Amino acid sequence: MGASLPLAPIGIALVGPGLVGRLVLEQFAPPALRPHFRVISISNSRYTVFDDQSGTPSGETTYGLLLEALPPSSQAPSGKATETSIAELAPAELVDALAQRANQSGSHIILVDCTASDALPKVYATALLAGLSVVTPNKVAPAGPHELCQPIAEAQQSAGAGLFYCEGACGAGLPVLSTLADLVRTGDEIVKIEAVLSGTLSYIFNQFSTVQGPRAGEPALRFSEIVRSAHRDGHTEPHPAEDLSGRDVARKLAILARFSTPFTSTAATPATGPILHLPDGTASVSTQSLIPEELVDVRDPNAFVDGLAEHDAPFERMRSEAQAAGKVLRYAGVLDTQSGRIECALQQFSPDHPFASLSGSHLSLAIFTKRYKDRPLVIQGPGYPVEVTASAVVADAIRVAERYGHSFGL
Repeated sequence: MGASLPLAPIGIALVGPGLVGRLVLEQFAPPALRPHFRVISISNSRYTVFDDQSGTPSGETTYGLLLEALPPSSQAPSGKATETSIAELAPAELVDALAQRANQSGSHIILVDCTASDALPKVYATALLAGLSVVTPNKVAPAGPHELCQPIAEAQQSAGAGLFYCEGACGAGLPVLSTLADLVRTGDEIVKIEAVLSGTLSYIFNQFSTVQGPRAGEPALRFSEIVRSAHRDGHTEPHPAEDLSGRDVARKLAILARFSTPFTSTAATPATGPILHLPDGTASVSTQSLIPEELVDVRDPNAFVDGLAEHDAPFERMRSEAQAAGKVLRYAGVLDTQSGRIECALQQFSPDHPFASLSGSHLSLAIFTKRYKDRPLVIQGPGYPVEVTASAVVADAIRVAERYGHSFGL
C-alpha cells in the first residue's frame, strides 16, 4: 500500500490583527504547526489582504507580508504589494470570498475572529453553513441574545457545516468550556458553578480582602488605592469603570450557562456551539455594579479614579462585615442550575474555599456536578497576559484541524 498524501494545510483567515490577533499569528508560526496551517488572509475593520502566493511556504514570512500589505482602515491601499491582493469587504462578502477560495482549493478554512465587535458574529451562521469553521475569543455571539445564538447552533447541525469553538471567550486560556463539554457529553450534570472570572477584579479583591488581614501595625489598603495602582500598572481596562461594572463577568457567566446543559439534538455537542437558554444573553444575568452612582457618568478615567476616594466607606464596611464573619470578599459569578439562579456580585467566601487563597490576577472556577458533588472540580490559573487567550484560540484551531484529519502527534 502506498504512502498517503499529506493533507493540505488548513487556511487561517484572521480578522482583527490587534494585540490578541497578532499573538495568534505568532503562535501559528512555529515549525511544528507550519505543515498544518497557512495564513491566507488578514482583515481589519475595512480591508482584507489575501495571500496570492499559494505555493510559498507557510509561517512567519507569510503573515508578516500580509500584515505589511494591510492598509490601516482609515487609509486607501497603496497598491505596492505584488504577492497579495487587497479588497474592501463587508463581513458577508468576506465569508463569500473565503467559501469560494475553499471550494477552489479544496482546503478547509477557519475564520478566526479576534475582534470585539458585533459585525462578524452576525455572519457566523452563514460561514458555518458555507463549510467554514469559526474560532473566536469574541464574547458577542456565545454571550449574546437567543436570536444571535440560535442560528449558530442550528447551522452546526447541518450536513457539511463547519465547526465553532470559542474557548478563549471565557477564562482566558483556561480549559473551561472544553471541560464543561466533556462533563456534559459523558452524562454528568452541572449542578452549580461558582466562578471568579475577571482578572482585574480578582487582582483588586485579592489585595483588598485577605484571610490573614493586614500586617500588624499597617493600615489596610483602601479600595480606591488598589484601583488606582491597578489602573496605573495596566491591570484594568483603559477606563476602570468597565471592570467595576461587572459586565465582563456577566458575559462570561452567560457563556458558562450556555455550555452547562446538553443540546436537545444529538447532532450537536456543547464543544461546538452555545446552548440556547438565556433569552437575552448577558442581559439575563443579574449583575451587581461596583460603580458608585455619583461616578456612573464620569467619562475621564483619571477623574473616575480620583472620585473613587470619596466612596471608600461602603467598601470598608463590606470588608469589616466579611472579616467579622471570618470570610473574604470576592467578586464572583454563581450559576445554580437547580434553582435557576444566575448572578454576578461581591460575595463572602470562607477561608477554606478555593477563592480565598487566590493571588494576583488568577481566575478560578468551582464546578459542582452529580459526580463532583462532595468536592468541586476546580480550574484555576492566570487571567492574563493576553498570550494565554491567544493560545486558547490556536488550541481551538488545532481541534478543528484534528477533526479534519490532521495529526499533531500528541
